[in-house]
Amino acid sequence: MNKVSLIIQREYLTRVKKKSFIVMSIVGPILIAALMIVPAWLAMSDEDSQQIEVIDETGLFINQLESTKEVNFNYPMRSLEEATQELDKGGEYSAVLHIPKVVVSLPKTVQIFYKSKPKGSSIRYMEDQIAKVIEGKKLEDLYNLSLDQISGLRPDVRIVENKINEDGQTEKSAGGLAAGVGFALAFFIYFFIFLFGVQVMRGVIEEKTNRIVEVIISSVKPFQLMMGKIIGIALVAVTQFLIWVVLSGVIVVGVQSFFKEDLTKAKTEQIQQMEQFNPSQTDTANESSFVQKLNSKLQRINFPLVLGCFLFYFIGGYLLYGSLFAAIGSAVDSETDTQQFMLPVTIPLILSIVFAQTVMENPDGALGFWTSLIPFTSPIIMMIRIPVGVPPWELALSMGILILTFIGTTLMAAKIYRTGILMYGKKVNFKEIGKWIFHKS
Repeated sequence: MNKVSLIIQREYLTRVKKKSFIVMSIVGPILIAALMIVPAWLAMSDEDSQQIEVIDETGLFINQLESTKEVNFNYPMRSLEEATQELDKGGEYSAVLHIPKVVVSLPKTVQIFYKSKPKGSSIRYMEDQIAKVIEGKKLEDLYNLSLDQISGLRPDVRIVENKINEDGQTEKSAGGLAAGVGFALAFFIYFFIFLFGVQVMRGVIEEKTNRIVEVIISSVKPFQLMMGKIIGIALVAVTQFLIWVVLSGVIVVGVQSFFKEDLTKAKTEQIQQMEQFNPSQTDTANESSFVQKLNSKLQRINFPLVLGCFLFYFIGGYLLYGSLFAAIGSAVDSETDTQQFMLPVTIPLILSIVFAQTVMENPDGALGFWTSLIPFTSPIIMMIRIPVGVPPWELALSMGILILTFIGTTLMAAKIYRTGILMYGKKVNFKEIGKWIFHKS
C-alpha cells in the first residue's frame, strides 16, 4: 500500500507542477466566467437602434405599429423606389419596411431593405407587430370585434408541476431548471473524464516508450502501478475542478458587483423585450417576479444530494474509464495506434450526451431509466435525472452497478496492463487482448 501511495504522490506532484496545469487552472475559470458574463455584456453593449421607414400600400398600418427603444417606425408617405434610393445614399433611416397591398391574404410578402442587417429580435418584433394588425383587421371584418376585446379571452395558463415521492408526499418540481442544472454538472463529468482519462493513457504510453516502466516494474507490481497512476491523476482532476469552481465564482461575483447597474439595466431590457412578444404577461413578467420564480425553483432542488451524487459519479466515472484508458495505453506503442481501441470505449460517453436532450424532456422514461443503470452511461444520464428527482432504489442500484463494474473493469484492465506494459514492437488487436484477459497466470 505504501508503494501505491508513493506512486500516487509522484503522479500528483509531477502534474500539478507542470506549466500546463497552472495555465489551465487560470484560463479555465476565465473561460467559464466568460460564458456566464459575456452574453449579458453583449446584450448590454449591443444596442440596435433602428429607424424604420414604413412603406404601407394598404393604409392599415399607419401609426398602428408600436415603436420601442430599439425599433422606431416612421411614415413619410413616399414610394418604395424613393425610399430605397435614399437608403442607398445613407439617409436618416436605417431600413425600409415594405408592406404590399396583398399582405392580409399573403402575409409572407412583407419585405425589408437595409444596408446593415437589424438584429434578429428586431425583425421578429416587426413580424409580431404586423401580425397583430392583420389579426385585428380579420377579427373586425369577421366578428366586428377589436383585438383588445378578444385578447382577454385566452387566459395565461401555467401548469404547476408536483411530484409524488416514495413516501407518498407531494412536492413541487423545479422542472426544466433542475434538468438544466443536472446537464451542466453532467457535461463537467463528461469533459473531465475525457481530459484526464486521456492523460492516464498518454502517461502509460510515455513511460512505456521511454522504457521507464522497466525500472519501475522491478519495484512494484503492475496492478499497483496502474492504480497509483489512475488515483494520482484523479486527485489532479479534483484539484483542478475545485480551483475552477472557486476562481470562477470569485471572477463572476467580482464582475457582477463592478457592473451591477449595467447588468441590471441589461436584464430589465431583456425582460421588456420578452413582454413585447408576450403582451398578456406584461403585468407579471417583471424582474422581481422573475427572480422570485427562479429562487423558488432553485430552492426545490436538493443541492446537498445533487452535489454528493456529482462527487460520486465524477470519481466513479473517471475511475471506470481511467482503468480502460490505462489498459489501452499499455496495449499500444504510440498514440497513433490508440484509435482502434478508443472508439469502443468512448462511444458510450458520446451516446450519453446524444441521449441527454431526450432524457431532459422525459427523465422518467425508459431511455432515462436504462441508461442511468448502465455503468458506462450512468455518470452522465443519472446526473441529469437526480436534480429532477430519482427514487432512492434506482439511485442505489445505479451506484452499486457502477462500483461493481469498476471493480470488474479494473481487474480486466490489470490483466491487459500486466501483459502489455512490457510488450514492444507488436501490433495488438482485440483478439490478442482477449487472450491476455482470459490467460491464467
